[in-house]
Amino acid sequence: MLARVIGAVRTFSMSLAHTTTRMVPKVRQIELTHVEDQLCSLLDEFTRFLEREQGTKTACRINGGWVRDKLLGQDSNDVDICLADMMGVPFVEQFVAYLSERKHIPVNKVTKIESNPDQSKHLETARTTLLGVDLDFVNLRSEEYTDDSRIPTGVKFGTPLEDALRRDITINSLFYNVHTRAVEDHTEKGLDDLRDGVIRTPLPPLQTFRDDPLRVVRCVRFASRFGFEMAPELRDAAQDKSIQEALSCKISRERIGEELDKMIKGVQPVHAVQLINELSLFNCIFHVPANILTLSSSSLGSLDSSLTACTILRSILSSASLPNGTNVPVHPMLLSYTMRDPGTKARLFMAASLFPFYGITYKDRKQKEHYLVEAVIREGLKLGNKNYYLDGIPALFGAASELIEGLSLDQDRFKAPSERVSIGLFLRHPKMHKPTSGSNWSSSLLFSLVCELTRLRDIDDATKCIERYNAFTTRVDELGLGDTVEAKPLLNGNEVVGLVGGKPGPWTKIVLDKVLEWQLEHPLGDKAACTDWLKEEYNSQRINVQELVESTSGSKRVQAGEGGTSKKVKR
Repeated sequence: MLARVIGAVRTFSMSLAHTTTRMVPKVRQIELTHVEDQLCSLLDEFTRFLEREQGTKTACRINGGWVRDKLLGQDSNDVDICLADMMGVPFVEQFVAYLSERKHIPVNKVTKIESNPDQSKHLETARTTLLGVDLDFVNLRSEEYTDDSRIPTGVKFGTPLEDALRRDITINSLFYNVHTRAVEDHTEKGLDDLRDGVIRTPLPPLQTFRDDPLRVVRCVRFASRFGFEMAPELRDAAQDKSIQEALSCKISRERIGEELDKMIKGVQPVHAVQLINELSLFNCIFHVPANILTLSSSSLGSLDSSLTACTILRSILSSASLPNGTNVPVHPMLLSYTMRDPGTKARLFMAASLFPFYGITYKDRKQKEHYLVEAVIREGLKLGNKNYYLDGIPALFGAASELIEGLSLDQDRFKAPSERVSIGLFLRHPKMHKPTSGSNWSSSLLFSLVCELTRLRDIDDATKCIERYNAFTTRVDELGLGDTVEAKPLLNGNEVVGLVGGKPGPWTKIVLDKVLEWQLEHPLGDKAACTDWLKEEYNSQRINVQELVESTSGSKRVQAGEGGTSKKVKR
């Protein structure tokens, strides 16, 4: 399932991303839904009312993503409206009053969102919901920047052209005039670029990126989302050292993480990672703070390996063969959980994109060891526990490198105390399977398989690797262990104490683990049978409470073990 050399995989992944994601969109006329038509009519009527009753002249234009998506035949329930020569809040407050008093149409309350340049909000926004549609109102604006800051030095009312020119890309600069019911392309490039499938900036890309370096990442996101080509001059500007330095230093890590999260959850995460690599953006996006990087156990692996890992993951999930045509199917149990859970799928692609950090650790101030990917997610991308990224991805790396790598049924660890018990405990290890951190045993095995395949060079070795994982998973299925990973012990801590005596304490965890082993060995056993077994173990001194108490006297509380039975004993 893997090319004879990883270079072949890399060549394939690049060509595949181009051939399978490149699209020539069919641009349509905008067809309004009944609600959208009603909304446009109300806005038009209200602007006429303002001019007639107050002498206030303004115009409403829907802009950005809604126009783009409607032209591509896609629905959008997020409508941004630009106002000519009028601020959003006073317009919406009067609009709501007009609808309530004259049209008897209920409208949600108006929310004022203050400007926040650090979050790419340069103007205050008025937000409300009308007819079930979320509406944001801002004024058309013109902005001026200095070379050393992305915060505009001046923001003023602008013309539609000035507003369009300050947008990130031409296909996002289109307007829909609610009064004329016509699409306006003030840059004279947006419609053509939408038809041709091109990502281009309205102004020279260096200027656009200097104004806001985050736009580099947004260009990657839209190019991967729609399968569009980046204009050559945009590619060159995205690789400019000053632009990349500005992206690293002047943009909040939260904003970069948000853009990456959207790419990974999008329809073409592999294309996104490919573009990140092609544009030399990996270090800008997957940032590691310098004070942590100096503490790392080794240097990063090949940055190209992120694309290789993502390509392999995509091929496995889509049951596609890789470059040489070899196709050894992966056991369906390894895929089923990931395929039905979008969050797990996104987490696996995020983890695969971080493959250059595989096996690298660092120690914090207390000398506690962490995987470096944890620092990337926590500090470099500021993703936190969104989609279990912060807990789940380090667990994937830990399971792959510490527990699974080289997985084979022939290993001694799966022979004692018995095959069923040892495999069952292995699957229950908290790094393998822990719902509270998003870990599932099957996705942990799948990620480890991707990691092993990413490092292999020989087709025969790759085939044997897949066969090893398939054989292990087949045995899990035959033993019926897949459904036991979250089973609780048949006896709880208080019941154990009642049966064998002694005071509740950390020693009970050892007994509970033995209870769990008995359950795994006796899948048809019930609580009564387990109770009889425990009494026999105690009476025969195979379980010696006094020895267990002495051996755990230094423990303060029950700790999580491979059986996942950790809990304080109720007193």
